[in-house]
Amino acid sequence: METLASAMRRENRRFKPPSSSSASASAALSSGRVPLVMAFLSCLAWLYVAGRLWQDAQTRMILSGLLEKSSGNLPKVLSVEDKLRNLGCIGIGRKIAEAEMDLTKAKSEGYLWGNGTATGSSDKKKLLAVIGVYTGFGSRLKRNTFRGSWMPRGDALKKLEEKGVVIRFVIGRSANRGDSLDRNIDDENRRTKDFLILESHEEAAEELPSKVKFFFSAAIEAWDAEFYVKVDDNINLDLAGLIEMLEARRGSQGLYMGCMKSGGVVSEEGQQWYEPEWWKFGDSKTYFRHASGALFILSNNLARYININSASLQSYAHDDISVGSWMMGLNTTYVDDDRLCCGSSRQEKVCSHA
Repeated sequence: METLASAMRRENRRFKPPSSSSASASAALSSGRVPLVMAFLSCLAWLYVAGRLWQDAQTRMILSGLLEKSSGNLPKVLSVEDKLRNLGCIGIGRKIAEAEMDLTKAKSEGYLWGNGTATGSSDKKKLLAVIGVYTGFGSRLKRNTFRGSWMPRGDALKKLEEKGVVIRFVIGRSANRGDSLDRNIDDENRRTKDFLILESHEEAAEELPSKVKFFFSAAIEAWDAEFYVKVDDNINLDLAGLIEMLEARRGSQGLYMGCMKSGGVVSEEGQQWYEPEWWKFGDSKTYFRHASGALFILSNNLARYININSASLQSYAHDDISVGSWMMGLNTTYVDDDRLCCGSSRQEKVCSHA
């Protein structure tokens, strides 16, 4: 027992906690390291900031040098006029101004009444007439019938043109541009050379009122003639009689010739000849005087008027009504000639239903 007690006392002495003086020394050592660590970290932060500032300064110097080198190649400051010239606006504006001046001059010189200077015609004698025969994609047999009867073809057609009369079948383009309908017309025209193809017009029954605009515009731009004649494809012409009639009126202006008629306006939708704009014709619902659509004739100045103003001309359900409405606002001479009434029984008429 005594031996065990002495052993325990020895162990207690071995594991005796440090004295207070030793603890204070250790704490002092630890507190002395903190400032050193903070100072070291501060040095690292300073070096990092200094490095970035130096790097930014170098970058600014490089950019400044590049800017100085390229500044000599920079274009001068453009004025508004220079910018407009570069964009082509000055040239366009000049053309617009010239066109306005030409239009003002034309109006002052009476372009509507066929003044030679205003219409741009030369001293060369005008053609007598351009005859446009309306046709469609499914009317090939009719065209062949006309070519074999009253309408010349081949060399005879060219000789007629040399005498001052041009005849063309008038047709637009298919709704599906370039399809077999268009290709067939192009092939036929290459063989016969007797078509006036209205590239901007879509050939359809409901588009007939707009077709008349395109026809007169295209015809007067292609040929300078005294008269422009619209004919349906169910009409046979006495070509010699028509030429004689027009020759007698050569040089006349403001002529609107045809078989003049009037009639009731159909206001019930779904019926034949329905007029969507029926309410514009007053309580009596009667059309104004106009030439029958089967065959009518306009003098040069009236056809030119349609060409110039086609974008603003109101179209109605039928082409003859549309043309008649355009003529009402002009100083037009109406020529009601029963020789142009294709359904009449008169022997001297120049047209008949085919």
